[in-house]
Amino acid sequence: MHQGNQTTISEFFLLGLTVGSEQQQIIFMLFLSMYLVTMVGNLLIILAIISDTHLHSPMYFFLANLSFIDICFTTTTVPKMLADIQSQSPTISFAGCLTQMYFFMLLVDLDNFLLAAMAYDRYVAICHPLHYAALLNPKRCALLVVTPWVISNLVSVLHLSLLIHLTFCDQRAIPHFFCDLEPILRLACSDTQINNLFILGIGGTVIFTPFIFILVSYTLIGSTVLRVPSTKGKWKTFSTCGSHLSAVSLFYGSIVGVYFLPSSAYSAERDKVAAIMYTIVTPMMNPFIYSLRNKDMKRALRRMLSQKSFCWSW
Repeated sequence: MHQGNQTTISEFFLLGLTVGSEQQQIIFMLFLSMYLVTMVGNLLIILAIISDTHLHSPMYFFLANLSFIDICFTTTTVPKMLADIQSQSPTISFAGCLTQMYFFMLLVDLDNFLLAAMAYDRYVAICHPLHYAALLNPKRCALLVVTPWVISNLVSVLHLSLLIHLTFCDQRAIPHFFCDLEPILRLACSDTQINNLFILGIGGTVIFTPFIFILVSYTLIGSTVLRVPSTKGKWKTFSTCGSHLSAVSLFYGSIVGVYFLPSSAYSAERDKVAAIMYTIVTPMMNPFIYSLRNKDMKRALRRMLSQKSFCWSW
């Protein structure tokens, strides 16, 4: 292990995206626009679900929570990135870095668990429709949201408790646009074997257990759909899962690309591209995925917006 001059780190430099000075304003406006679309889109989803009694069901309860988490998730990284693009010296304090890392890991894990809860909702709705109300009663829905908060908080705290015991060298440049665990560990002088084992063990369990649950749920859903006699009926039944499958593909495709490829295949540029996908693109796309493919959601949004327009006209 390389042993440089060990020092007390007070701040890190975030190198951000590798773009020329003439492209910075274009990148700034692009990501600012994407951030605003994410905020407005997810907020509209939440307001539509709250205001429309037809959407007071487990599926939309989970969707409202997912939209809230996406708002928080994007806000954890994007405003700081936008400020750094405009800054001549993009730095972040050590405490600020740990705080950003804590919320980032917490919200990634929550996103992951909520996607699994939504898969369970679709499984019960399609495979056990007569028991839907009993299996997904308000108490169980609350449990499916509260439990991930407890687990995700615990995992994030454990990651940080291991991180703060590391010794850092005088190298303070993070080749990323936010404080992520992998780039930070690469700056440490002390042994990070325990940290890496924890990422693979606990982190892998937290990510892949819900993913396997999603795969099993959709395998059972597919088996049930295949028994539907008409082709039209099969398509109509399975189309209710299309939005969720799209969100799952976007989320897990980029997560696996960052955290679970071999360390020898690590690339800072690939890391940043994948991180943009799941921190900016996916939260922005979720409102479109869930509203454009859902008649009830489109109806609720139209009703809410028309009521707002009527109120404003007065």
